[in-house]
Amino acid sequence: MNAPASAPVPAAAPRTAVVIGCGTTGTSLALALTGAGVRVALADDDPRAVAEAAALGAGTAWSSALPPADLVVVAVPPAAVADVLYDAQSRGLGQVYTDTAATKEIVSAEAELRGCDLKGYVPGHPLAGPDGPGRGAADAARFTGRPWVLCPYDTTPAAALETVAATLDLVGARRVDLAPHVHDRMLAELSHGPHLVAAALATRFADGSGPLLELAGDRLREAVRGAAGDPWLWSEVLAHNAGPVADVLERIAGQLSRAAAILREGDPGAPLELALTLEEGRRGQAALRRAAEPGTLEDVPARRRS
Repeated sequence: MNAPASAPVPAAAPRTAVVIGCGTTGTSLALALTGAGVRVALADDDPRAVAEAAALGAGTAWSSALPPADLVVVAVPPAAVADVLYDAQSRGLGQVYTDTAATKEIVSAEAELRGCDLKGYVPGHPLAGPDGPGRGAADAARFTGRPWVLCPYDTTPAAALETVAATLDLVGARRVDLAPHVHDRMLAELSHGPHLVAAALATRFADGSGPLLELAGDRLREAVRGAAGDPWLWSEVLAHNAGPVADVLERIAGQLSRAAAILREGDPGAPLELALTLEEGRRGQAALRRAAEPGTLEDVPARRRS
């Protein structure tokens, strides 16, 4: 989606960018930046990925003849970020660097241990769906109105942060500043834990018979919808956020174990005890629904750090 003609361009906005990783997220960002007038160069270990992204209008293939870009975005899985970032900085691909990985504490620490230039790197994560291996779902409007978390180091120069923040403005995202460990704890609650719960529920039907599956309703399909993600990409994300995700799963498992015990005991007070859990769940569902209503996001501060 092209930026509105009347939209002001942020002073620190990049004029050139390199996007490394032409999966769903990288290609979507490249499309959004290209639509906003940024000259985008594409890079990926797979030449076919670059060609496919370029064919969608996301930019042109990166060449060593290009001068350093204003911004380099590392849109690769979490485990690869530090090495790809180090290589890109070593080759002088750009002035300012950021990433889109779904975990931040380990990624930030690995970048420091790897010897990356932290003064030119602003860790980030767009909350607009997980990185994917393909470009079929790429969409220039993917980030519009969505939160984009930034986890700058204490030593991050203001100029580098301003460039990344201006990039978020260009693609219509909402900036939220968080410490890396706070980001990971929140994502464990909001995304990583729920994904594994959905996958565990969906395994019950992996070998289900036709008659059984035909009786399934929309409620069940919605409950397991998140399990459709790429298992290899998700397993890496979960492993990178192991502690917080384990905490979430243990709490959920405890609730379910307690409910199973209540049902097996056959106590006359079982309906009341179960109703308490179900009521709390109903209130949680209502809170999530209200948060998704139009206008709610505008009421949340754009910048927040804990």
